[in-house]
Amino acid sequence: MATKEKNINKKIARIFYETAELLDIKGTAFKPAAYRKAARGLENLEEDVSDIYTKGGKKALKNVVGVGENISQKIEEHLKRGKIKTYEDLKTETAIRQVVTHFFKSKGLSLGELKRDARKQKIVYARFTKPAKQLLELAGSLEKAKIAIDKVAGWANSRGLDYAIETVFKKWLELDRLKPKEVVKKPYYWDNPMVWSKTKHKWYVIDKAGTWLEFAGEEKDIEWRIEK
Repeated sequence: MATKEKNINKKIARIFYETAELLDIKGTAFKPAAYRKAARGLENLEEDVSDIYTKGGKKALKNVVGVGENISQKIEEHLKRGKIKTYEDLKTETAIRQVVTHFFKSKGLSLGELKRDARKQKIVYARFTKPAKQLLELAGSLEKAKIAIDKVAGWANSRGLDYAIETVFKKWLELDRLKPKEVVKKPYYWDNPMVWSKTKHKWYVIDKAGTWLEFAGEEKDIEWRIEK
């Protein structure tokens, strides 16, 4: 299969995977599974889906695993117009919820865990929608809002700091300067620090008295510790 042909199948499959995720965020129960099944069918397809459509129209698309009437219409729409309206509408409709979901993802909480905690009232979901909307307006796009969250998350997590969506506002003017704290690892041997001699190309162990002792062990015996 030509590269172009392979890409169209993957492109539509990606749209279907993203549609399923957006439907999950929206809270639609059954449709996400159908879109994921169709996406897998397209990924495993040996023939270019546009060739299938050219030869047999929308009816032929239904021979693809996971593709029924509704999904075949979506594929036809993309092949004719280069986009799928319901997917574009979903992106707009769920934009605020996507910001909230991405924020909690940066804290290690999956969408399923977020929904569970919201049901149990461990998380008051409505508390996050207003700052998410403000961040969207400030960033100008969903992708820029996500990038801003990731920058603040990387900076805060590397320092063991907590952060909120509002933290992104406070750090907005310095986002480009926010960097994760560099992780410094230092070598030890039996709780004694080690140093590398560039001139002698050898490791030395510094004992409690401060004496440099030539390291006679193997590389695997060195313990690397993260210095905070």
